[in-house]
Amino acid sequence: MSEQVITSFLDTDMYKLTMHAAVFLHFPDAKVTYKYTNRSSQLSFNEAAIDWLKTQINLLGNIRFTPDEITYLQKEIPYLPKTYIDFISNSGFKLKPEEHITFKTEAFEQNGETRYNIDLFISGLWTDTILYEIPLLALVSEAYFKFIDTDWNYEGQVEKAKQKALTLMENGLKFSEFGTRRRRSYHTQQLVLQGIMEAVATNKDKYENILLGSSNVLFAKNFNIKPIGTVAHEWIMGIAALTDDYINANKNSMKYWVDTFGPQHAGLALTDTFGTDDFLKSFLPPYSDCYIGVRQDSGDPAKYTEKIAHHYHDVLKVPKFSKVLCYSDSLNVEKAITYGKVAKENGMIATFGIGTNFTNDFQLKSNYEIKSEPLNIVIKLLNVNGNHAIKISDNLGKNMGDPATVKRVKEELGYVERKWSGDNEAHRWSA
Repeated sequence: MSEQVITSFLDTDMYKLTMHAAVFLHFPDAKVTYKYTNRSSQLSFNEAAIDWLKTQINLLGNIRFTPDEITYLQKEIPYLPKTYIDFISNSGFKLKPEEHITFKTEAFEQNGETRYNIDLFISGLWTDTILYEIPLLALVSEAYFKFIDTDWNYEGQVEKAKQKALTLMENGLKFSEFGTRRRRSYHTQQLVLQGIMEAVATNKDKYENILLGSSNVLFAKNFNIKPIGTVAHEWIMGIAALTDDYINANKNSMKYWVDTFGPQHAGLALTDTFGTDDFLKSFLPPYSDCYIGVRQDSGDPAKYTEKIAHHYHDVLKVPKFSKVLCYSDSLNVEKAITYGKVAKENGMIATFGIGTNFTNDFQLKSNYEIKSEPLNIVIKLLNVNGNHAIKISDNLGKNMGDPATVKRVKEELGYVERKWSGDNEAHRWSA
């Protein structure tokens, strides 16, 4: 019997819990389907990986929120609505993978071996299914590196994370660990946080405030740091699909969000779901006043910084260095240093959400010169109440959803197509 890897609802990104609360409050009857996509489609699975994964998915049905976890959420995320806390505290609240998940495989021959591509869908009420995404992605990644790419080990992971954190801290770059969804394994993320905390301990007075926290609520709890996160594309995609109103989708999503948590807890706005140019048309008072800043997740970060700075300083007349720009798209330490300088030049406070480069940065054991490449996998909304859900973003490689709907919405919004040198989704972290 496989040992259960995901054993807590807190082993997820914090924004899944805040979005769950908002969905529970505003859209309790919405029906959704999610679709898994492997952007690194050259990387496939064997039978042992598939069998292990099926077992782990079924084991998700065993998880319940514990009283200790509920107490922690009330303390650390006190703006979660009481009705939501009551809802998840109920002992009947659980995942039902046998009811919600459709898991199929497509077999093919590769070098004389049978390999499989995964075809995975999640369907049900939005409130019942929103918590699957992060655990499933983490399990798919762990299955791949447990059974397919096994030419690696954990040696040096703590020190590697420590050195990355020290470099960020020495450069004064405030950052969070964002690595759950594509981590090599649960144990990897544990080692990474250990390394980061060792870096903090070298000069606690100086570095304690540079580490902002972790997006993983369980590891934040275990390491006594802040859980970090606000909102994902899913929220904006879902509201747009529900209403079929793409012109007002960003404004509507901000309104529901602020109504749920209050203006003082709006956090960072995510700008690129239907392109940042369209978002900025809606990012005006009163909603722009509620958010501490924005998060960059696609497109050219330097051009994005200039665009956001112009909007804040020239359009909204906000003083320089009063708003945050969080970079979170396929970051490493070197990119963070570069973008930190760009942000400073443009009068923005830079923060960084670094994920895969922390929790899935390995070399081949047999040849340390060669990188053991992470999977680039996502799970995104496919439809809501039968309407297509789409994401456009700020670069072509991240377009998702029904092509005809993507085309229609781009025309509706006057979307301008852009490509940039970092737009290679099949080999996102190969360098």
